[in-house]
Amino acid sequence: MSNELDYLSRRVAAGKLSRRDFLGRAAALGITAPFANSLLSSAARAAGPVKGGTLKAGLVGGESTNSLDPALMMTQVPFAFGKCWGEMIVELSPEGKLENRIAEEIGSSDDAKVWTLKIRDGVEFHNGKTVTAEDVAATLERHSDEKSKSGALGYMKGIESIKASGKEVVLTLKEANADLPYLLSDYHLIVQPNGGKDKPDAGIGAGPYKIVTNEPGVRHVGERFANYWQGDKMGHADQIEVVVINDATARTAALQGGQVNMIN
Repeated sequence: MSNELDYLSRRVAAGKLSRRDFLGRAAALGITAPFANSLLSSAARAAGPVKGGTLKAGLVGGESTNSLDPALMMTQVPFAFGKCWGEMIVELSPEGKLENRIAEEIGSSDDAKVWTLKIRDGVEFHNGKTVTAEDVAATLERHSDEKSKSGALGYMKGIESIKASGKEVVLTLKEANADLPYLLSDYHLIVQPNGGKDKPDAGIGAGPYKIVTNEPGVRHVGERFANYWQGDKMGHADQIEVVVINDATARTAALQGGQVNMIN
């Protein structure tokens, strides 16, 4: 039986068998749905990413009041969609390691009070403009402003000054903090043109997907950004669609029926 399940799960990962058909055959073999889904996840990881097509995710945590302003992202759907269209200064890997994104290098003074971010060349916003040190500095200024409603404000209060010069951003802290790079990975800190000071909810970022549809509480769609700085390393699907399904039963039914490819 295990050989048959392995064979079927590999066919799903290769796109030759629908998830619905797989779950039906697994049920006929007496396999529970949770175990069957775990087999699919393992097979998908082993097969690696598939290029092209549309990836549909049915997620809980979306409301009609959701905004594209990164400062206001508080629930799962804005957070997940923000990962599609936004690009960070640095980001944490699934293993908890720091990965440089818009900041190519990060260094500090010996006392960990002055930090220098070297901004990467060739990163482009979805509006065609190049990401600059000024954009990064303005992003951090907006989220560290005492009047800001940003969810990252608590982390950013420790910054005394922010200065952009050439391709670098220099941060001076009120107190030494060796963990500053980890704080800069906060998901609210999506880099925006002029830091989002002009129009924070414009949804213009430098991530792998460009927004084409934004219906808060209903669905969000992004198409692959041709000029994404990492090329084909991220953003394997041609299009990402996030469908808001807050009801758990409806979400599971959508997955089993093939209306979505993944759920939370």
